[in-house]
Amino acid sequence: MPGRNRLSVQDDHGARWVTVIDVLDGRLIELFTAEPRIGVLEASRRLGVARGTVQARLDRLTRQGVIRGFGPEIDPAALGYTVTAFVTLQIRQVGGHDPVAERLAAVPEVLEAHTITGTGDLFLRVVARSNQDLQRVIDMIVEVRGVERASSVIALATPIQARTLPLVRATAALSRTEPAP
Repeated sequence: MPGRNRLSVQDDHGARWVTVIDVLDGRLIELFTAEPRIGVLEASRRLGVARGTVQARLDRLTRQGVIRGFGPEIDPAALGYTVTAFVTLQIRQVGGHDPVAERLAAVPEVLEAHTITGTGDLFLRVVARSNQDLQRVIDMIVEVRGVERASSVIALATPIQARTLPLVRATAALSRTEPAP
């Protein structure tokens, strides 16, 4: 039944949203995040549920876009890209963001691009082999047709790595406390 795994939730400020995971989904995501190579049978044993339940939930979470993949997590520094920088771009508004983003995707050192509000139009996370190499990467970026101006900052340290498990835990906890609609 479509939507049967969705839970309508209201916070203390009256805002409402729909969540698509419950506590078991949260435990399943946490297990596969910690051990991405674990098999479905072993996951079912550790979670104390049937193998078919684990497979069905993985399939549903993937279909709903909650789980986007099971690939390896790559550390750019281990590949020699030890400098991380964030670049804010101002672009020509004619033609929009998409054509510029498509051209930026051809630059391997551009790891992420986000359209943003504020003084810039696009926000990039880029890597380089050194500060000198970062200049080469920025030069490639500003050569992209549609880019008007670039401003960059270099990350000195990363005290909090990219993460999603705290969101998974918080969302799963909501399903434990809120009644289904």
